[in-house]
Amino acid sequence: MPEYKGGEVNLFAEYGLFLAKIVTVVVAIAIVITLIANLTQRKKAQRGELRVTRLGEEYKEMKEEVAAALLDPHQHKQWHKNQKKKNKQEAKAAKARAKRGEAAPAGKPTLYVLDFKGSIDAHEVSALREEVTAVLAVAKPQDEVLLRLESPGGVVHGYGLAASQLQRLRERQIPLTVAVDKVAASGGYMMACVANNIVAAPFAIIGSIGVVAQIPNFNRLLKRNDIDIELHTAGQYKRTLTLLGENTEEGREKFREDLNETHQLFKGFVHSMRPSLDIDAVATGEHWYGVQAQEKGLVDEISTSDDLIIARMQERDVVSLRYMQRKRLMDRFTGSAAQSLDRLLLRWWQRGQKPLL
Repeated sequence: MPEYKGGEVNLFAEYGLFLAKIVTVVVAIAIVITLIANLTQRKKAQRGELRVTRLGEEYKEMKEEVAAALLDPHQHKQWHKNQKKKNKQEAKAAKARAKRGEAAPAGKPTLYVLDFKGSIDAHEVSALREEVTAVLAVAKPQDEVLLRLESPGGVVHGYGLAASQLQRLRERQIPLTVAVDKVAASGGYMMACVANNIVAAPFAIIGSIGVVAQIPNFNRLLKRNDIDIELHTAGQYKRTLTLLGENTEEGREKFREDLNETHQLFKGFVHSMRPSLDIDAVATGEHWYGVQAQEKGLVDEISTSDDLIIARMQERDVVSLRYMQRKRLMDRFTGSAAQSLDRLLLRWWQRGQKPLL
């Protein structure tokens, strides 16, 4: 074994103590900065921001850039000169109108594009609420809304609220089109059926008008290990099926009754939105691809959202609205770990206790 002299041991000990002090100071400073930033953010409004993107302008710029790139060098140079001249003339005309106090020329009607990519708990409905409210605040009678929808479904109350947000548009007589490029099944279709017009890609998954719930039961495993579980409720059907307790046939029957009742409500809602549907034929829980869904009357048109938007650009200003929720600084540092854990636990609870669309 090597031997260390007393001076060398003291040197290593002092160096280790110095490093520990440095790390402690750095960690303390980081914590203080984070706390101050967190407190500052709490004082600010917790609302997010509404991002407005002119999709028509973006598409126009892309089209012009690609066309210019295909020109030879001399033509490309001349194109740039003409483009600068055109932009300068437009800016000069707008400035002159502003000086004279004239309003800008009446533009084309607007197509507002919203996006909804739904999860099982449908937490995205909070952003959808803000976006619909923004549209209702400024939309004119000739304007329209296009919702690009993607969702395999989820909890009943979440998707019921999402569908209700879309109904606000219908109640104000604002035409609503839902475009499904990938999937709008179950709760996703509950949202889609509110639209005046449903457009689906050829292989988009549509339908699944049914209700499902599943729950594991560990009661026999606990019994084998001599572990008792006590469950006390007030109300005969406060808890029908449980994870850990012993389930009864009466509880199972009540659980099935609740599923069937939810299914009947789901069917009634879809039929009220699309009365021409043979609801009993399509509300079997099956799903269909876009072309098949059109044959059954679940969708009205086969196309993609991209083709739909490009076609509308000829006659409308196309504007995307997206509500972005502000994140706290602490969430950015931690990657929202606690929120993700809460959502995971919520999903497990909902799968066991609540039916899913």
